[in-house]
Amino acid sequence: MVGRVEPCRIVELPEIVDPRGSLCVVESGKEIDFDVKRAYYMFGMPPETRRGGHGHRRLRQLIIAVHGSFKVDVDDGFSRRTFVLDHPRRGLYMTPMVWRDMVDFAPGTVGLWLVSETYDESDYYRDYDEFLRDARSGA
Repeated sequence: MVGRVEPCRIVELPEIVDPRGSLCVVESGKEIDFDVKRAYYMFGMPPETRRGGHGHRRLRQLIIAVHGSFKVDVDDGFSRRTFVLDHPRRGLYMTPMVWRDMVDFAPGTVGLWLVSETYDESDYYRDYDEFLRDARSGA
């Protein structure tokens, strides 16, 4: 499956506004086109930290800055794009075969990942040159 930066996009999540606090909902088949098989979150990243630095062969994901903000640099081997995640009602939908790096974390940021696969190390590209070779060959 050849990945592309173009399908990566910001998804506006439905927000239920209430004076006691807002609620956002993510449903399979509506906001995302996959069943969530794993969720994880990161916190405590110093502003100068670079996280991510990998790609996935099959995994699709929705990344949300539930508190704070950060940038996600995406690269499909042909083009690059940067997305800013800075509100909990917006998520970044990412397809397989896209390399990602996360940078410029605001103090106190909490990021949430909803993903389509359980953890499988064989799904990861951890070497950028290997990722480029496969991405450019259509592997």
